Amino acid sequence: MKIALQEVSKGRNGQALPLTSLEFHTGSVRFALAETEQRPTVLGLIASGRMRPDSGRVSIDGSTDTKALRRRVALVDAPDVSDPHPDIALAGVVGEELMFAGVGATPLHARRWLAQLGYAELASVPIGSIDPAARVRILCELAILREGVDGVVLVSPDRHGGSPDGWWRIAGEFADRGYAMLVIVGGSAAVALERMHEFDAVNASGPVEPLALEPLRQAQGPTEDWVAEPAEAPEPTEDWVAEPAEAPEPTALRQAQGPTETAEPENWVAEPVEAPGPTDTRVAEPVEAPRTDENREAR
Repeated sequence: MKIALQEVSKGRNGQALPLTSLEFHTGSVRFALAETEQRPTVLGLIASGRMRPDSGRVSIDGSTDTKALRRRVALVDAPDVSDPHPDIALAGVVGEELMFAGVGATPLHARRWLAQLGYAELASVPIGSIDPAARVRILCELAILREGVDGVVLVSPDRHGGSPDGWWRIAGEFADRGYAMLVIVGGSAAVALERMHEFDAVNASGPVEPLALEPLRQAQGPTEDWVAEPAEAPEPTEDWVAEPAEAPEPTALRQAQGPTETAEPENWVAEPVEAPGPTDTRVAEPVEAPRTDENREAR
């Protein structure tokens, strides 16, 4: 099965949905970007055959068979159209969908179905409080219970939060099971998915590249050591700063090396200090002179 949207739009001047072209087919999953509050739901309604576009063409396997498109493609979790009320217990949501699928829809059937899927402990939890990835899996599993469903249009799973990796992986699992999957997302989720695709594209070439990357990382060991050296650079800087702090030692050494600069000034200063010695001696001679006169008088 192949569904193609060719330049479809909705609303005056494309206000509800600008010109959009895309396709999705059995066994694959792709995402489409639709911003604003209404456009994701409008695109989901058109892609699943539940709304006629104002322009363009929607085909299933090359034919514009709207009834076949609506019967074979399920619209899942579209805001204000097919999303369950957030306060309803998960078992109640499951019971209603089981009824639409034409199988047992009692509370006991709903709990047994959840137990088979591995979510028995969530039966009484409001669906608005369910983990986004678990919500996507449960609602998609319920959608494919309806007879003749071969494709799923999942609308705005990113509005519930969480990592895109969770619900995108689940959508890929449904594609692997043979369903045509279209996921309509906003801008932030689209950027995240594009990065995931780039990563997958690198690894898609086989195990050679991942194996080659490990030796490259090991070979970059010197580069890591080189990065570590700047981290230790403060040690040489501290040593360099310490040398000026010890600069007085060379000065002391220069003083000890001889009288070239310091010893001569010290000796020169010392001589005037000792000069008063002779001056005192010259003054002492007149002091002893009167004693000589006294001796003369005594004679």
